[in-house]
Amino acid sequence: MIPKAYPNKPLIIFNHMEQPFNAYKAGLNLDFLQHYCINHGETRMMKRGESFECVGEPSHQIGYIEKGCFKYMVRHETEQKDYITGFAFENEFVADYPNCLYGIPSEIKIEASMESKVHIINGSDLYRIFNDNTEMHHLGANIMEKLFKQIYTNYLDHYRLDARGRYERLLKRCPQIVQQLSLKDISSYLKLHPNTISKIRHDITFDKK
Repeated sequence: MIPKAYPNKPLIIFNHMEQPFNAYKAGLNLDFLQHYCINHGETRMMKRGESFECVGEPSHQIGYIEKGCFKYMVRHETEQKDYITGFAFENEFVADYPNCLYGIPSEIKIEASMESKVHIINGSDLYRIFNDNTEMHHLGANIMEKLFKQIYTNYLDHYRLDARGRYERLLKRCPQIVQQLSLKDISSYLKLHPNTISKIRHDITFDKK
């Protein structure tokens, strides 16, 4: 059975992006998890640059983002540079999933990219919920399947699309992202130089004239 709401804390739906950046949510009803985080989690205000998960440390938490944004980063050892592999926005969940379910050491760093308000629960609590009954176990499996599909699609895009194609695909999927993220962060996510993004933007604007 999906966990029910506490009567003294009604379910709150916060404003969110016009289109979801993280496509794995499509077709999934995650209201119960939002509610569980709000009612049972620790509410934290996190400053820009504050770490949610660190490389090498056991991953153990999942959070519902009421306000703000988080970015996922991996270290390029040769370049000694961090690259952004993903984002989590308002009304989404932030976690090193599924490692957070089992306390597995994280291979990524997750940090707040702006001042953020997040409701955090322990990943082991979610693990118990998913194993509580067949319905919840099936939901957990669906989340994994959709996450894999999202990551696999992103992986293929790096091979089947050129620089402009990847940028245009990002805009088509989530057009408001250019107002929410810096040029530096978008460039890092697409693994392109900021000057390349600027040139692509110029070319797109010129083509529309």
